[in-house]
Amino acid sequence: MTFTIISRALIIYAIVLFILRVMGKRQVGTMQPYELVITLIIADLATIPMADTALPLIHGIIPLLVLCCVHFLLGFLERKSILLRKFINGKPVILITPEGVDYGKLKECNMNFNDLQDALRETGYFNFSEVLYAILQSNGKLSVLPRSNEAPIKPKDMGIEAEQASLPIIILTKGKLIKENIIYTKVDENFLKKQFKKAGFESFKDIMVATISSDGTMYVQGRTGKFQTLESDFSGSW
Repeated sequence: MTFTIISRALIIYAIVLFILRVMGKRQVGTMQPYELVITLIIADLATIPMADTALPLIHGIIPLLVLCCVHFLLGFLERKSILLRKFINGKPVILITPEGVDYGKLKECNMNFNDLQDALRETGYFNFSEVLYAILQSNGKLSVLPRSNEAPIKPKDMGIEAEQASLPIIILTKGKLIKENIIYTKVDENFLKKQFKKAGFESFKDIMVATISSDGTMYVQGRTGKFQTLESDFSGSW
């Protein structure tokens, strides 16, 4: 009996994991309403065949696969039809305009001023007057367009030509090189040893994490002590 329960649990777990993987990598906070509903139902359905050994396993698997198909069908329909997309997902709602907070729209979304203020604070704005437009997206996230005098200053606003930012790639964790990232960045291991030695690390094993950017900047943190930022003559193309 115990083996049966364990095996059923592992099978259902594998199937649910597969379904969630093929459904996409959205986080719960960015899911559309139909995606969240399907995910919640899948989680509930998965527990039934795990616990009830009297239920044939196939009777638990079929509903999961059906919901997976429903997910892809709804996703296909919303891509093909704007009308269906609005019906399935809803549409964005403008809560703040240049005239101020639209209380009617706020009530339609079942929100109050405190809810709106909380959402604004999460975007970095604390006062309604700082915002030109605030739009509640169909997935529940709030997008904000600040007023010109409240927007963060950008280099181009000051006539400064800034260098293009580069993406740091993790090349070492817990003393072990990440081979696929070493190949991707085309960085030489001997080059890394020299750079780390300059920073006081005799071995890869002395390092907890290290990253490298395409401009040659390296972040290195040992197993003890503060991190170091190293500048090198390395030049990448990613």
